[in-house]
Amino acid sequence: MNEKIPIGVVSQMLGVNIQTLRRWDDDGSLNPDRSASLAHRYYTENQIGEFLSNNYKYLEKASREWAFGESPTRIISKFHCPDKSIFKARLSRLELLLSRDEYLSVDYKFSLVTSIVGEIGNNAFDHNIGMWPDATGVFFGYSLSERKIILADRGQGILTTLVRVKPELLNHKEALRVAFTEYISGRAPENRGNGLKFVREVIVGKSYDDTVPAVKIETLGLDFQSGDGKVIIKYDSDDLNIQNVEDSNKGCFILLKY
Repeated sequence: MNEKIPIGVVSQMLGVNIQTLRRWDDDGSLNPDRSASLAHRYYTENQIGEFLSNNYKYLEKASREWAFGESPTRIISKFHCPDKSIFKARLSRLELLLSRDEYLSVDYKFSLVTSIVGEIGNNAFDHNIGMWPDATGVFFGYSLSERKIILADRGQGILTTLVRVKPELLNHKEALRVAFTEYISGRAPENRGNGLKFVREVIVGKSYDDTVPAVKIETLGLDFQSGDGKVIIKYDSDDLNIQNVEDSNKGCFILLKY
């Protein structure tokens, strides 16, 4: 955590130029350490982690730099879950924080929000185990003030995952439609591909169990991108807004608004 990170590496991590970092040093936004000669600026993970925790704009920017680049940029350990056990521990921490939210504490809405995050994060580990292309694990960050949660991975993506059981799928848009609308059985007796249907039902405010009334969370919204396909899901809307986007990522990139 106290490793010295050069200004050039930090520039790549945050997706800002070195002149911006120098300006932040001058105005006190992000103060690095200095070498003995004062000629070089160095940062620690603690400094960068605290800055990103307090600046959602740059937290999202850093997550995109890691998720969308040809090769992964450095990722701060505070936001990196290299395995499922670490992800689950940090998810439990998030659930505790969300339980203190006045709106989410009613009817245990906070547990549904963490269930969505858990479903998406667990999928990343389950579908990429032993097959991560270039970087393992999940980027997991959030802002309680902005009420937004970021999940990203550099895995195989939805299309590569689903084409094993539906070889007729041709592109990322088709794969996203299937992922969020169809129940897929992989190898008997295991039911596969059901998790994102649950995610959609919670967000739109439908009951995923006919015996239990749906809990309405009117603030929910999801942007889910895999490859060059992106789906936008909103509360109380059955419409799946699936579109092609210009920027393509390696695995999945998710923004959850609560």
